[in-house]
Amino acid sequence: MSINVVAVITAKPGSEDVVREALKGLVEPTRDEAGCIAYDLSESTVAAGTFITVEEWDGQSDLDAHMQTPHIQSALSVLGSELAAAPAIHPLQPLIVG
Repeated sequence: MSINVVAVITAKPGSEDVVREALKGLVEPTRDEAGCIAYDLSESTVAAGTFITVEEWDGQSDLDAHMQTPHIQSALSVLGSELAAAPAIHPLQPLIVG
């Protein structure tokens, strides 16, 4: 069974453009990863600078590998000072299947 994940990333005020561009740069390399079924990036229309990824992975090991990729590790280290808080990663548990 695949794993769905939502991540919420919030930029510090004044860092929205830097964070937006860095996150946009993660989309294609992430979509090319083994086990990535879907990876979509959006920005909140009611809270500028709040970015959401909606992801689907083949399994937990693929998600774990994703978090260790050079592009994710590099982005986390570069963006650390640009974020209002650590990214909130939410693996999802379906309540109703089907």
